[in-house]
Amino acid sequence: MKFFENLSEREKEMLLKFPAYISLLAANNDKLDETEKKAAIKFTHIKTFTCDPLLSEFYKSAEKVFENNIEQLDQDLPKEHDKREAAIKKELLKLEKIVSKLGKKYTIIMHHSMKSFKDHVSKAHNNVLMDFIFPIPIPGLSE
Repeated sequence: MKFFENLSEREKEMLLKFPAYISLLAANNDKLDETEKKAAIKFTHIKTFTCDPLLSEFYKSAEKVFENNIEQLDQDLPKEHDKREAAIKKELLKLEKIVSKLGKKYTIIMHHSMKSFKDHVSKAHNNVLMDFIFPIPIPGLSE
């Protein structure tokens, strides 16, 4: 990850967990369910092709470890909702410090990208239902 040369190996490893933490925070339950997990994995793959070019290296690297990261974090985080949410937010604050080392432009683009992750995972159940009811996209209704 050329862009991340000024980060330590530990910081790089932590940064690659960013999409997993966001996905877990966005999950509807205290534990990530299979629908949300599949949506997050698929979205990570899609992001490698559709992201801002500045994030390209990040998403290519994150995709390689995403499934393992999300499963491990889901298992390791507290199960009780409030404690789980607090633990995730604590980790996200640490990640913010890492992202800020990469510059203002990168930080803004990363925030926008992580918001799209949160929105996508939180709508995972709705997406499955909409795909079943409206298999053909209808502008304004299913898009």
